[in-house]
Amino acid sequence: MVWIEGGTFDMGGDSKQALPDEYPKHKVTVDGFWMDATEVTNQQFQAFVEATNYITTAEKDIDLAEVMAQLPPGTPPPNPADLKAGSLVFTIPQGKSLEQVRVSDWWQFVKGASWKHPNGPDSDLQGKANLPVVHVSYDDALAYAKWAGKRLPTEAEWEYAARGGLRNQAYPWGADPIVENGQHKANYWQGIFPIISKKEDQYERLAPVKSFAPNAYGLYDMAGNVWEWCADWYHANYYTYCTQNSVTKNPQGPPQAFDPQMGNVPQRVLRGGSFLCNDSYCAGYRVSARMKSTPDSGLEHSGFRCVRSN
Repeated sequence: MVWIEGGTFDMGGDSKQALPDEYPKHKVTVDGFWMDATEVTNQQFQAFVEATNYITTAEKDIDLAEVMAQLPPGTPPPNPADLKAGSLVFTIPQGKSLEQVRVSDWWQFVKGASWKHPNGPDSDLQGKANLPVVHVSYDDALAYAKWAGKRLPTEAEWEYAARGGLRNQAYPWGADPIVENGQHKANYWQGIFPIISKKEDQYERLAPVKSFAPNAYGLYDMAGNVWEWCADWYHANYYTYCTQNSVTKNPQGPPQAFDPQMGNVPQRVLRGGSFLCNDSYCAGYRVSARMKSTPDSGLEHSGFRCVRSN
């Protein structure tokens, strides 16, 4: 782990690509904390599973009652065969133009996909010990953190650490673009997302941790590779609340979630972007970029790292 000295910073959007939920920019102070230098790897997560016999969310059949609670009243229940254990795997859409593709074309629910089988039931972890663990839900990440004597970072801690001491810069390395003179600063999507991957950084999907240079705090992959779970509930207007109520010291996030796009479905925050991020789509590798997902979600591009208070 790396010690992050506490301090005050300006939290929120720093570029034209910043979205409404990254504003208003506001001052935040965090106390010092320890943070994992890398995302939790398959090898580390396997040690946890072997010690505890833990079963991840993606390895369990889907709970019908939970599904129905998130759907509008009167929605017919899904086919029981569609509720078998699995997770969402990225697939490059075939035979469609950029104008034709939709999110459902590149995310496929694959039965049998899990942290042990990241690309589906026929895949395994051979040669992937140092890749970040994926297909882990918020609940899985929280269980690992408790076992390790750590916790998940707050959203404020994560952004403060990602900035690496730089002020008002868009990326962990500053304001320079993600690729310069053919040198890539993070694992992201090169090409036309999601239909053409040029793999100019050698990685079409995940990269081993420490494949790219760390930020000034010695933290790796604070941009790209996998989205990382944070402790906070996601609230689209939380920054406005913080500004209006002078919430500036170690903010812990809102007491409940709110996303106008998802109604009453509660979601947690993820940070950092992933190997699927691209300037033309989401530019999620910006230090202020926010993503959200339900606590039971697992995807091929979501993982986590832990922190510990001094």
